Amino acid sequence: MTSRSSKPLAQNPRRPSLPERAISRRLSALSIRPDGGPTGSTEHELTEEIAEIKRYEDFTTIDWVQDAAQEQSRRRARRKQNAGVFELKGSLGWRRRLEDTYDAGQAWIVVTLVGAAIGLNAGFLNIITEWLSDIKLGYCTTAFYLNENFCCWGDEKGCPEWRPWSSFWPVNYFLYLLFSTIFALASASLVKAFAPYAAGSGISEIKCIIAGFVMKGFLGFWTLLIKSICLPLAIASGLSVGKEGPSVHYAVCTGNVISRFFGKYKRNASKTREILTACAAAGVAVAFGSPIGGVLFSLEEMSSYFPLKTMWRSYFCALVATAVLAAMNPFWTGQLVMFEVRYDRSWHFFEIIFFILIGVFGGLYGAFVMKWNLRAQAFRKKYLTKYAILEATLLATGTAILCFPNMFLRIDMTESMEILFLECEGGRDYEGLCEAKNRWRMALSLAFATVMRTFLVIVSYGCKVPAGIFVPSMAIGASFGRMVGILVQALHEAFPQARYFAACQPDVPCITPGTYAFLGAAAALSGIMHITVSVVVIMFELTGALTYILPTMIVVGVTKAVSDRFGKGGIADRMIWFNGFPFLDNKEEHAFGVPVSQVMISEVTTLPSSGFTLKAVEQLLAQSKYQGFPVVEDRTSKILLGYIGRTELRYAIDRTRKEGFVSSNAKCFFTQPPSTALQAPSIAAPPITFDAIEDAAGQQSVDFSRFIDPTPLSVHPRLPLETVMELFKKMGPRVIVVEYRGRLAGLVTVKDCLKYQFKVEAQETSTHDPAIDIRQEKLWGLMNRGADWVADKVLSVSGGRIKLGAGRGSGFVEPGLDDPRDQLSPILTSSRHDILEGTEDVDRGVELQARR
Repeated sequence: MTSRSSKPLAQNPRRPSLPERAISRRLSALSIRPDGGPTGSTEHELTEEIAEIKRYEDFTTIDWVQDAAQEQSRRRARRKQNAGVFELKGSLGWRRRLEDTYDAGQAWIVVTLVGAAIGLNAGFLNIITEWLSDIKLGYCTTAFYLNENFCCWGDEKGCPEWRPWSSFWPVNYFLYLLFSTIFALASASLVKAFAPYAAGSGISEIKCIIAGFVMKGFLGFWTLLIKSICLPLAIASGLSVGKEGPSVHYAVCTGNVISRFFGKYKRNASKTREILTACAAAGVAVAFGSPIGGVLFSLEEMSSYFPLKTMWRSYFCALVATAVLAAMNPFWTGQLVMFEVRYDRSWHFFEIIFFILIGVFGGLYGAFVMKWNLRAQAFRKKYLTKYAILEATLLATGTAILCFPNMFLRIDMTESMEILFLECEGGRDYEGLCEAKNRWRMALSLAFATVMRTFLVIVSYGCKVPAGIFVPSMAIGASFGRMVGILVQALHEAFPQARYFAACQPDVPCITPGTYAFLGAAAALSGIMHITVSVVVIMFELTGALTYILPTMIVVGVTKAVSDRFGKGGIADRMIWFNGFPFLDNKEEHAFGVPVSQVMISEVTTLPSSGFTLKAVEQLLAQSKYQGFPVVEDRTSKILLGYIGRTELRYAIDRTRKEGFVSSNAKCFFTQPPSTALQAPSIAAPPITFDAIEDAAGQQSVDFSRFIDPTPLSVHPRLPLETVMELFKKMGPRVIVVEYRGRLAGLVTVKDCLKYQFKVEAQETSTHDPAIDIRQEKLWGLMNRGADWVADKVLSVSGGRIKLGAGRGSGFVEPGLDDPRDQLSPILTSSRHDILEGTEDVDRGVELQARR
């Protein structure tokens, strides 16, 4: 920033003091080149300094266009700095060359370190989760720290080293409940106390973050630490939640934490997103042992911008992570995941009709669970926010009570899938699963497990512990598929000579129920997430059987067709909608048929190019929450000259006051003034009173022109809204200026586009049913009466010594940190479609006015 002398002071010059002259020389050296403009190095220094202090505000969107311009500026400055350096001889030239090589290779260093860290974390979490899940049922007499598989390693018949806690089953039942309750209590308490963002799956938030949304702390070190500690506890508690979704979260947290140590990614938010995309792929890769599937999942589900270099880095990061996990060999079997399986038999074409049935189930399951889980989430956000720890603990206790009697619900879900996927011939026969005499009992048990697990997933997914939905859905699909396989096998054995089964060979098992379980898991995963290609590849990498690619594609295709009949988007997209995050899905196509002028904000707060005092600018910043301001020639003509961001304007003011004494009444110039302005004769200044000396002293004008963007992204008012939305999706600007013949007509943001989209969708679909709120009120009243009854019984039994309801009431709040996501409102068709974006007061959790 350069300074100007005011015209009145030009007539009565005074000799500046030594500090003033030093400041003047420093400003001249930094700001002026021979032609009067700022030097290139100064521009780079200013950009670097702004980038260093600029941390995008919480719950805002980054500006991809601006970040890309800053990265280009950094590269140009580095090229100028290195000009001629390779002609130098000696240590200086080699040092610069090494620095340049290091700068170019930072991306590969980061993805290598991140991949190795993700693989190590995944290996340790697998070992800990397996041990905690087994300790509920018994212990190893030879070494207490070994789980059942390691304790019984090599024992084909029986395992005397592994013992249940007691030979009396009620004691085992009680200890099972006790361990489940303790694990859930510990997990929920740690999340509440240290890292509320560690709760949940995290996939929906990461989708928004990769798209440019900012959630401070969501990818921080404490979230990574608490997620890694609490995830095994939550899985071992028996809650119907999985670790595959949280695996993506802790993987992306790892990438964010490690990339902060490298300057290229610390100062550029958009480049950090490339690393986060690669980390998401590595998270899925270690969760399923599927590096290619992880890359495709990141492409299909996570990233809205996936260039070729990002795909290659994602593949490399997933490769390193899976290689480290394979080297650790956490299961001592060479498998990357417990439910990995190999099939040596093929399938028959007459089974396609049953595969289609499984695909239909997957689509119906996804639609049913998403509908009722969102209602459960709304109830939880409205009534249970203050009781997060108590809710998770009671859910774990209730789940243990319901699941212990059932052989498939009692064990860990990954172990359950391993059992259900296996072939009967040569595989482990769990509780007589493969015996013909137990066929109908097993079918009924699997049907009960399917229904009960579905209910538990609906009420458990979203509670305040690390919770995913991948594995629970796959376990539900596996139990349903195995049930279908058992029934088809029974049908074949009842009618072996039927023409329908003519393709079966006489001495070879015709039906393999394990493959039906495998396809059911694929159908349920596709139905809940609305993904297709990545599911097929993940399942292929799990089995390694090329013969089952076609059945998997058929099942997933049918699931996709059925799912699309009930709405677009999987559970992650529905949670984005539920929380009101500003996310434009690049997979959606719209046909609104309206120009952008019907969506834009017309009443815009602007900054005139000249005439505004420094005091007035500071008041504008203090009184508004807008993330930027258009610069116009004057507020009457509204001729657009540029755009200045809030952070840049705040930085410019602070730098001005830091480097020299500036009057509060100094005039602010946002464009380069004519050179004759300083030489023009001035009118005699009015007499200055004693009270006005302080305001009149110091610089009387300030030049902010270098801080504005003279070429903001602008469109015509008649441009179709669909085209504007494509600009937001593909270029990622924070705001688009609407101008007509050079005059400012309005502004449009992602929030404005989404508000109009939801308004149109609300007109096309049914409105919110008020009966749902009435039923939720009745349910909450019933829960309160039940809690009061239990508290009264405990009070009477204990003789008044135990008072369970002492702290319960409207003013009760569990100790710990609040989850900011609990303050967000779902976007209902009957609401005002408030969408979280850049102008929210996060501390109070309320939405402010839209940016203008």
